[in-house]
Amino acid sequence: MATEIRMPALSPAMEEGRLARWFVAEGDAVQEGDVIAEIETDKATLEFEAVAAGRLGKILVPEGTASVKVDTPIALLMAPGDTPAPASPARRAPVAAPRATRNAAMREPGWEAGVHLAPLIVREALRDALTEEMSRDEAVIVIGEEVAAAEGPYRVTQGLLDRFGSARVIDVPVTEAAFAGLGIGAAFAGLRPVVEFMNFSFALQAMDQIVNSAAKTRYMSGGAVSCPIVFRGPNGAAGRVGAQHAQCFAAWMAHVPGLAVAYPYAASDAKGLLKAAIRSDDPVVFLENERLYGRSFDAPELGDHVVPFGQARIWREGADVTLVGYGPAVGTMLEAADALADEGVAAEVIDLRTLRPLDHATVLEGVRKTHRCVTVEEGWPQGGIGEHLAAVIMREAFDWLDAPVACVAGSDVPMPYAETLEALALPRAEDVVEAARRVSYR
Repeated sequence: MATEIRMPALSPAMEEGRLARWFVAEGDAVQEGDVIAEIETDKATLEFEAVAAGRLGKILVPEGTASVKVDTPIALLMAPGDTPAPASPARRAPVAAPRATRNAAMREPGWEAGVHLAPLIVREALRDALTEEMSRDEAVIVIGEEVAAAEGPYRVTQGLLDRFGSARVIDVPVTEAAFAGLGIGAAFAGLRPVVEFMNFSFALQAMDQIVNSAAKTRYMSGGAVSCPIVFRGPNGAAGRVGAQHAQCFAAWMAHVPGLAVAYPYAASDAKGLLKAAIRSDDPVVFLENERLYGRSFDAPELGDHVVPFGQARIWREGADVTLVGYGPAVGTMLEAADALADEGVAAEVIDLRTLRPLDHATVLEGVRKTHRCVTVEEGWPQGGIGEHLAAVIMREAFDWLDAPVACVAGSDVPMPYAETLEALALPRAEDVVEAARRVSYR
């Protein structure tokens, strides 16, 4: 018997949304938790997961449909043993590739041979970190817009209210300066708040609190007052959300003494770095990316997995050129490394993981081995992390360089809204490949 899949209410204020894309086709088998569709609201682009296992029957609302009312039936889910009518080739063709790309798990490097690996989704890794740290330490609380009753705009805080109660999972009004200040005051008083911004662009409303209160108080109090707080949320381009919701704050935040800054790519790092951030006695800016929330990585059972700040991760060994980046740019570098391998160029891929502290030693070691370096980031080029690294490499490893450092960054423009222009404004694998060719052929 078929069960209706209905348009979800992804926030308390949501009345309708756009069904942007199906990641499954009629007749496909799905498991509970599989990402089956992408839904756009006036605030964000979110992924919609299957709530039960089965086989997708008829799609009632085609992708691209705008103004779909909440609770509208959008598809039918058949029981696992039922056989739906075969789908037409025209319906299946356009969705096969996106589904494979989005749901396929990427194997993480560095685990011991023989260790069992299983898919871990980034948002679930973040949720696990919050759950474990809140269970371990009653001083850990979560504050933010829609983090409690609505279970988080990106479902990172799903289930926390039921488990820990409203005294520790706290919904707040839309006033970033106020609830950032609330969190900082709570940290001064001995709690360990995790403050979520629905989008890090909204943190601009709280910049005085973050920079002047959180980051500087330990210094200005002579070490007498600490501020163990985490500011976390989605950062950078997310898919047609407009220039004021799609800027990267990595270099901005890393510029400030007193703040630690993390920006993970892989699921295990999302968990391990967030646990380290919550345990830190100093303020941490924890940047995530909306495009990575639904990304799956093959990782072992992590348990109490803590990743120390200031230690980069080598995703791929290589002897010809060093590619260095962070956040979603790591995926771009890995794609570029595959293309370079087809040309006989062995690229080393380094994920910085944290931007303050920054692991200069691993980067310099890579440059001394390959004699060439390309930095990659989605933020703007002027004053970026890549330009900082280029200066450090020129100063500390000049004698090992066979070519100047090349920096690949986002275009020096506000992020366009149009999907095609947004894609052009972000670093692409072909941009990294071309930069690697330039430094290799000098």
